Amino acid sequence: MRQEQFVARYQREWQAFEHWLETRGDARKAGAERNTGEIGDEDVPARYRRLCQQLALARKRGYSPMVTARLQMLMQRGHNLLYRTPPPRWQRAVEFLLADFPRLVRSEAGAMWAAAALFVVPLATMFVLLQWYPELIHGIMDPAQIAQAERSFDPAAEHSKLGRDSGSDWQMFGYYIMNNISIGLKTFASGLVFCVGSVVVLIANGISIGATFGHLQQIGSGDPLWRFVAGHAPFELTAIVIAGGAGLQLGLNLIAPGRRRRVDALVVAGIKGAKLCLGVAFMLLVAAFIEAFWSSTQSIPAAIKFSVSGVLWTLVLLWLWRGGRNRPIDDQPAASWPGDADAS
Repeated sequence: MRQEQFVARYQREWQAFEHWLETRGDARKAGAERNTGEIGDEDVPARYRRLCQQLALARKRGYSPMVTARLQMLMQRGHNLLYRTPPPRWQRAVEFLLADFPRLVRSEAGAMWAAAALFVVPLATMFVLLQWYPELIHGIMDPAQIAQAERSFDPAAEHSKLGRDSGSDWQMFGYYIMNNISIGLKTFASGLVFCVGSVVVLIANGISIGATFGHLQQIGSGDPLWRFVAGHAPFELTAIVIAGGAGLQLGLNLIAPGRRRRVDALVVAGIKGAKLCLGVAFMLLVAAFIEAFWSSTQSIPAAIKFSVSGVLWTLVLLWLWRGGRNRPIDDQPAASWPGDADAS
């Protein structure tokens, strides 16, 4: 076979393999080769072996260095990618949290902004209304809940000046973890009901939090409450919004699956939602730690509490806005989550 015929026959294969190398699997697909010439992950090992055979054949037939050099380059790059040593699990976990998770959040920006509106607008509305119409609190919370909130943040109480006994911090840390993560999972999973569940949970949480804050502020117990929530709010409130956004994208894929079958759209959305929930769980874990060991210490001056809160809000927002922007987008399959084997 002449060199021109050889190149013409295999040129598209080389281009498809080169495209996969350049994107390092960014265009990964669940199925086999598409009409566009893209190759799926399961095709790559076979394509790599064919490339090695074609390189050996080109050398045997004495084709020009331009052809053999190109094939040698593709073969070497493929070898480096396919047989590289997987990074340590801790490194993959760190990369997921610092880069992959923020990119996933930004990839669902529409759902995240919608979730933020569904949560923040009822919260702020209820807070403002209770400053003008304090009697509304009795239509939202029962008397036992109101009394409990007033006792917990009574400025005259001793615990509002010194904070909780440090001996119970670890116990409360466990309680906050269970409580926070259960709220996050419920907010996400309820999106399966065609978005309705996530919408209801977000609005209900916004109203509940806004009512508590609004009532305590109106009766003069706002200072202990604000100092208590200032530290963990950046992680906890943001995590609730992200969980809600993950639930909304889950429901939207059920409502409008596009050209995919509804079950396929649900699988894709479920994988992305599960990844988002991993990040949400981390944020809620951090929030629980801060809430147990920092927020409860009311003896810390308000200026320090609010300053730390401002720093944490800035860090969280910068993390979600800028995290992973310097790395190529890699919509990896579930097998490449932290702790799993490298999919490549």
